[in-house]
Amino acid sequence: MIEIHNLVKQFPHRDANGKNVYKTAVDRLSLEIPAGEIFGLLGPNGAGKTTTIRMLTMQLLPTSGELRYMGKSVRGHEQEMKQLIGVVPQHVNFDLDLTVGENLELHARLHHMGSRERATRIRELLEYVELSSVVNENVRRLSGGMKRRLLIARALIHRPLILFLDEPTVALDPQVRRRIWELIRHMAKDGATVVLTTHYIEEAENLCDRVAILHCGKLVGLDTPGNFCRRLGSFTVEWDGEESRSYQFFSEKREAAAFAATVEGSVLIRPTNLEDVFIELTGRKEGL
Repeated sequence: MIEIHNLVKQFPHRDANGKNVYKTAVDRLSLEIPAGEIFGLLGPNGAGKTTTIRMLTMQLLPTSGELRYMGKSVRGHEQEMKQLIGVVPQHVNFDLDLTVGENLELHARLHHMGSRERATRIRELLEYVELSSVVNENVRRLSGGMKRRLLIARALIHRPLILFLDEPTVALDPQVRRRIWELIRHMAKDGATVVLTTHYIEEAENLCDRVAILHCGKLVGLDTPGNFCRRLGSFTVEWDGEESRSYQFFSEKREAAAFAATVEGSVLIRPTNLEDVFIELTGRKEGL
């Protein structure tokens, strides 16, 4: 479905001496994402996630490399390929003078949908994201969770095969986040390929079939959340070290227990999670 081969993006940059150089934001990124997968992009701030998404959504031209959708190169076919994708941005960008229904109507018209098709599709999507009761409300009056669901409905208006979500649950409370998670799972079950970036490690762990971890523009890890944790060690021993919190990883719980018995003070034995993997691969907590 999505093929990325040696994708590179460089930006003009001035170094500490004031010399004009190029900064590499994405460095020879290669990966494939099959149809129907929920795929996560993780990385610290500055890792290249946003630049990658902007290239995948054709908002930014790569310096070099190739991007293919359904076996066809994007280069030279941007308009055709844009019909295959839907984008849910991080920031809300509705027309605030319009109602919920009018915002969807406007977006459907931009995709040259006929009047009967528009009406049917808008009704279907409002039911899908559970917003039928607010179709005539001004978008200013919607809660944060409702706005997120409306962003998803708008992105789905033209039935895209690939959906990109940039921080889909940022600043939402846990209950609303879980409703968005269920909606994303439903989209994948309905046949969409979903690519998301998130600062919430547990979100990627719960949602994604596979996760790519970027660091300094490079791909440093690609696997399922479960495989990542097993490779690091399924059990984590966590304790207060001399200067900071310390961690040790073990394949077997009995090995973890034996090690924990040698550590002085309060010790925690727990299942390894994706955040542990993230920190081991990047040396940083997400977003720091």
